[in-house]
Amino acid sequence: MRLHSLRDLDSSDGTVKLHEAGDTGHFVLHPTPNPLDPNDPLRWPRWKKHVAFGSVCAFTFLGNFAIGGLAPAFYTLSIEFNKSQSETSGLLLWPILVLGAFNFFWVPMANYFGKRPIFVFASLLLSLCYLWGAVADTFESLLWSNIIAAFAASSTEALGASIVNDLYFLHERANLMGVYMNFISGGNTIGPLICGFIVQSVSWRWHKWLAFILTAINFLAVLLLVPETRYDRTGTDDALPSASASSSSLKNNSDEEGAAMEKTISARGKEMKTNSSAEAKPKKTYREQLSLWTGVPKDTNLLKLFLRPFPLIVYPAVAFSFLGYAVSLAWVVAINILNPFLLQVAPYNFGPSIVGLINIPGLLGNLFGAWAGGWLVDRYSDRYSKRHGGVFQPESRLHLLWIPTLIVPAGCLAFGYGGQLGLHWTSLFFGYGMVAVGLTFVPVATMTYASDCYLPVNADALLLVNGLKNIVAFGFLWGVDAWAQTGYVNSFGTQAGIYVAILALAIPLILFGEKIRHRTAQWRIIL
Repeated sequence: MRLHSLRDLDSSDGTVKLHEAGDTGHFVLHPTPNPLDPNDPLRWPRWKKHVAFGSVCAFTFLGNFAIGGLAPAFYTLSIEFNKSQSETSGLLLWPILVLGAFNFFWVPMANYFGKRPIFVFASLLLSLCYLWGAVADTFESLLWSNIIAAFAASSTEALGASIVNDLYFLHERANLMGVYMNFISGGNTIGPLICGFIVQSVSWRWHKWLAFILTAINFLAVLLLVPETRYDRTGTDDALPSASASSSSLKNNSDEEGAAMEKTISARGKEMKTNSSAEAKPKKTYREQLSLWTGVPKDTNLLKLFLRPFPLIVYPAVAFSFLGYAVSLAWVVAINILNPFLLQVAPYNFGPSIVGLINIPGLLGNLFGAWAGGWLVDRYSDRYSKRHGGVFQPESRLHLLWIPTLIVPAGCLAFGYGGQLGLHWTSLFFGYGMVAVGLTFVPVATMTYASDCYLPVNADALLLVNGLKNIVAFGFLWGVDAWAQTGYVNSFGTQAGIYVAILALAIPLILFGEKIRHRTAQWRIIL
């Protein structure tokens, strides 16, 4: 089996020309759209891209909505089923492990059979699991419904992120990755917020019934509105100068300018046909686009696709991204697990609905983190490339990581001292909101950075990030109840220190990232 280097697949090593010389208002399009193929997802109308992406984001949201969203009911469930705090926490802990581990199943399957059939099957399975959870009459039945639901939802963890690279250009990725992360984190914040009121007013089962109805609707949306986004770019023309002049349409979201860009790309295709023997491909009909079968790759096999991601862990950007994402996730979930047992007893004695309200600052933190890690980082990287002759360096995605490095540890300390000393509830609420900033900021910035560095293998790189981060987070969270019993100040203070230490790994990547990329691009580790 011959091993390849990243340099064999892409000679840029992640350093590309983002702006045309002398015209800083226009982007050079990366990847290059195929002017001879109207079925290229990069050439889809903007509304079609957004509808497909939005349907997958909704699937991602619902994957966390009724699993992590059940947290406010944990205290009630522990009494109803006569389970300990640690046993009840398993309703969230085991699904977290499954959400990560089965990325390593879904992504190779999607790379081989296509993303569309995976999304259709998994969204149907998720809705059936929520129906099962709504009628579960034992704790074990409820637990297994959550675990299998997590198996279905894990299909969107890495695949949802990779769709950003399928549908959008380099200068759009961080912004759209921020939108995607808002949907992931939103399930873990809006879900508990709604569940708290439902549990107190009716029953936790109605939260599952609501999730079943929403996922059934989402299944129909995925079935009818999400075409196949997998696309083979081998042999696509690497230079499209005439198209780059109109790419500002993507920045302004203008349908008119977007149509102008498509017209320019089509003109480029006619030019290519005139100057060569290349032929344009016919546009697929709506029925053809919704086919569940688009063929399998001819140059690989399923076993190779299962093995291919693991060597990529030696790439520094991948390792840093998954570690940063893992601790950002673990600290938020730790608070979600501990909240009901902390806030529903003295000195607070809150009901489930009030416990659910702690997710309002969590949601605000997620929104700010996604905005700063997405839109703000995109704008910063854009300005940075302009100041450097239009050349884009992926490390510019990391320059603003000082924001979560300051905010998240401060939030850990606020929550730790508030929980241990019984301080006013605002210390817990504000602390959670500050910790939640990291859950979106860090993965948006670092996953986009990893994609930019390793674009030819970005699907496998994101698979490692999304798969390993849940496994590492599960390891941290397995003993979170015992850890908290040593004192909230001790446990959350330690978390603050770990967080700073891991994000500090960005410093050598910022200082020496270009040299590291050029060196690692020569490693022959790609199957």
